Amino acid sequence: MSKFTKTAVKTLGAIALLCMAFTAKAQDYYTKSRAKGFDDEKNIRLALSVNPNIGWFRFADDENNAGAKVGFSYGLIADLGFAKNYYFSTGLLINTISSKAEYADVKYDLQRLQYVDIPLTIKLKSEENETGRFYGQFGFTAGFKVSGRQRLEGETKKTSIPKDDLFRLGLQLGGGKEWKLSDNMNFMTGLSFNNGFTRAINNSGKPKTSYVALNLALFF
Repeated sequence: MSKFTKTAVKTLGAIALLCMAFTAKAQDYYTKSRAKGFDDEKNIRLALSVNPNIGWFRFADDENNAGAKVGFSYGLIADLGFAKNYYFSTGLLINTISSKAEYADVKYDLQRLQYVDIPLTIKLKSEENETGRFYGQFGFTAGFKVSGRQRLEGETKKTSIPKDDLFRLGLQLGGGKEWKLSDNMNFMTGLSFNNGFTRAINNSGKPKTSYVALNLALFF
């Protein structure tokens, strides 16, 4: 088993343990809240999410250059409360990150990587009022590559990216507001920055990926 595969397996194990711990904590909090008479407090919220982003590659040297391109993600997110106004936020998203890339010997008008992303973040929420509540978010995203496509500058045909890495780990920081639409429905708007820690493509530039996203979600 390669070093990269071992790292991915260990990360998956850590994700599973973390999810089980926060789920157990959320269930305990929900049980205690009901015992105290807070039956109307929803400590588990599910949402459909769409997140346009602007992404780019980061190179470790000055021999390669990158330009920003538009991407997006979509999927399901879940906020699991483990204390009053404190939530573990996770989900399942299909995330596309794109960039222009100029290497020493070749230029690409587009290099696009698509991942299945699992957010692992803590979300802090303010007290809710008649318009909604504000939130701040910090944590990690674990992504598993499902496709990689690229297009040479001046061409129209896309080809597969050779040696694109399977796993992506990123640090996420964001914030925004949940707007109250009804007693059981909120609309979330926010901004987030995601900074990739891991190499995206095993080539001479060894780029890492980053993006800024507009976060839109409908909570039920």
